[in-house]
Amino acid sequence: MEGRSDLTRTTLAVLFVAGLIAACFWILRPFLPAVIWATTLVVATWPLMIQVQRRLWNNRGLAVAVMTLALLLVFVVPFWLAFTTIADNFERIVEWGSSLASFKLPPPPEWLTGVPLFGARAAQFWESVAAGSVDALVAKAAPYAGGAASWFVAALGGLGIVFVQFLLTVVVAAIMYVSGEKVAAATQRFGYRLAGDRGKESVLLAGQAIRSVALGVVVTALAQSVLGGIGLAAAGVPFAAVLTAVMFMLCIAQFGPLPVLVPVVIWLYWSGESGWGTVLLVWTILVGSLDNILRPILMRKGAHLPLVLLLAGVIGGLIAFGLVGIFLGPVVLAVGYTLLQSWIAEETISRDQVVTRSRRAGHS
Repeated sequence: MEGRSDLTRTTLAVLFVAGLIAACFWILRPFLPAVIWATTLVVATWPLMIQVQRRLWNNRGLAVAVMTLALLLVFVVPFWLAFTTIADNFERIVEWGSSLASFKLPPPPEWLTGVPLFGARAAQFWESVAAGSVDALVAKAAPYAGGAASWFVAALGGLGIVFVQFLLTVVVAAIMYVSGEKVAAATQRFGYRLAGDRGKESVLLAGQAIRSVALGVVVTALAQSVLGGIGLAAAGVPFAAVLTAVMFMLCIAQFGPLPVLVPVVIWLYWSGESGWGTVLLVWTILVGSLDNILRPILMRKGAHLPLVLLLAGVIGGLIAFGLVGIFLGPVVLAVGYTLLQSWIAEETISRDQVVTRSRRAGHS
């Protein structure tokens, strides 16, 4: 009877705790996106905040003010500009997508045939594509441009809600900057209570994974979109701001800037601007290959994990959870990968110890 009573009490206690946790998450659900974004930004920029504090006479208040302003200018403003630019030009994007149905690929320029080594083959390939079914393909893809833009605007949930989320993110980030050491210590204690030293190491690894993604994904996307936008503006391409915003979102989603820059290069050649088309083509190659150099270097400064694992977490998290998943995905995969590696290492060590003891026993 005592065993049954203890089992019933334990079951009810677990159900009560689970219900309490679920209720807390349900109440805090409107604030969770802002808390997640703020945690990501603070963890990624905490070393920089410490350096700023040292330069400002170890005054935490001044350092928090500077870092909050920096978050507004570097992280929040680009997202906000990207959202508002695409939303404000929504009708133009729909019209541009509808006009793709009448697009005709022009014949190759005369100078392309004179390029050594591959010029004749490139011109022949151009002619084959122009004579093929590219028009039908573009006509089929045109209606999806408006649908994609509609989905994007609907996903925002209204610019007012986005602005409130950004404001909450900055406020929560400022609070975390003020008491960052206490929050970090409490999180490590929580991880230790869950899984001992392994739980504490998982908390530290989660912070390193967040820093890796913030440096590798966001900074690389910002650099590629800014450089790509400079090239579009220099070439006199219309709607350069809209295309730059689209590039930034595509780079965040790990598609890169090429889906925007390559059609623009083709459009310049088609419009007779061969000079600017060639310049932008070279610029596109440089900007498109920047992520292969910059992103691995930045991501390696955080968690020392396989690059494939981090990229899979970014893409999978984006698909599963939206923009917040860009940071949640790598963190979950990084913690799971490390726990698995630790478990395998402990099993290997225990086997080695057993073999060593058996050998010693044989010699004795």
